[in-house]
Amino acid sequence: MTLRSRNYRVTVGDGGVPVAADSDVLVVGGGTAGVVAALAAARNGANTVLIENLGFLGGSQSAALVTPIMDFHCDGKPLITGIHLEMIDRVNALGENDGVWHNPEVLKRVYEDMCAEASVELRYYTQAVDVLMSGKSIVGVLAAAKAGLEGFLAKQVIDCTGDADVAVAAGVPCQKGRESDGMNQPASLRFIAGGVDAERLASFLRGRGHPVPDLAHIEVGYAKGGAQNLGDLWEAGAARGEIPAGDEGVYIQFFALPGCPGLVAFNCPRVCRVDGTDSASLTWAAIEGRRRIEKLLSFCRRNIPGFEKAFVALSAPMVGIRESRRIEGEYTLTVHDFMAAAKFPDAVAKSRYPVDIHNPDREGVTVITLPPGDYHDIPYRCLVPKVVNQLLVAGRCVSATFEAQAAIRVQANCRALGEAAGTAAAMCAAEGVTPRRLNRPKLIERLRAQGARVGAD
Repeated sequence: MTLRSRNYRVTVGDGGVPVAADSDVLVVGGGTAGVVAALAAARNGANTVLIENLGFLGGSQSAALVTPIMDFHCDGKPLITGIHLEMIDRVNALGENDGVWHNPEVLKRVYEDMCAEASVELRYYTQAVDVLMSGKSIVGVLAAAKAGLEGFLAKQVIDCTGDADVAVAAGVPCQKGRESDGMNQPASLRFIAGGVDAERLASFLRGRGHPVPDLAHIEVGYAKGGAQNLGDLWEAGAARGEIPAGDEGVYIQFFALPGCPGLVAFNCPRVCRVDGTDSASLTWAAIEGRRRIEKLLSFCRRNIPGFEKAFVALSAPMVGIRESRRIEGEYTLTVHDFMAAAKFPDAVAKSRYPVDIHNPDREGVTVITLPPGDYHDIPYRCLVPKVVNQLLVAGRCVSATFEAQAAIRVQANCRALGEAAGTAAAMCAAEGVTPRRLNRPKLIERLRAQGARVGAD
């Protein structure tokens, strides 16, 4: 079979590139959205394959050490339900989660167990490098595996790469960065510090007026305009050159890691001017991030009681990217939709997480919140890309403006988008239709039956 890739024609099978799998649904990327997409597709009867370039699942949740789920409630009730709540319950059952923070190692195991139970076929160490097209329809991807190039064919493909890698290769128009100048939010290279005396640290924080309910819930955050209890400490360190503070200013966040006494996870340092779609830029960010980690931890050892014997237990294998490409879909979510708390009949996720922009070219964080008790919807149309058929996109790269994406990029929302994409793809494969032509009310009905809070309330 001869198919078109991005720049040339490829023979797949029959002596050409070997076919590694021919499935109903192919999910590319085993991160926050991808795991849920694969589970939803398989549970809806689709033969499902998930390919991932790392040796484990979780993406930013595990490889980038982004361990907080962030709030997904409105008036005390969850806006995101379905598989998302099931995952939280599975991790909680192991005593490694408090509903917000999770242990990334436990999450890896839970994800693999759930995929095995649903008969999702996992392929690690497999990197999608190109698409396989028939006309305007994507029919699979070319992937680099240990044995060389392999073809993964499918009736429906879901791009869960986070950077819309599959979509852009297939010809889907994409946007990237802030509309005014193309700049992206800063990246972060998270790390975990070991050897921390939690009791001594908690005593110091309480003495500074910082609330610490117990040793399992130590959380410190500082940015210009943010938490101020330790603000003078951070700013003085930056003024002396002891804390890395480039154009992005001083940004510090750390918290206890569930189930891991003596370990503290850091959501920093931040690194500006990083392009998450460029390998050279990511290489620089990883090197620069590790340099800043050592400088930051040295400051903590000297200035924060409890950190005297701290060491770097782990720096994240993956640079944490807040945003890069965003597809152009059938609908583009805007900040006006956010501000208006817009509701849609084809809503596949509901959120009141604020617009949370780590400023690309100056210090501080811009936060815009909704009034108490209200939320906005994310419609299914944001997952359906323009131009290309048989393709859905889930995760932080769905169709949204720069500001709107800053409100929907968190884990609970990405899980909800993954469940919607996986369910839709399975329905499309079974019915022989494209995502663009899928019966939307029928999709909403199916998602509701699975326990998801979707559609019009």
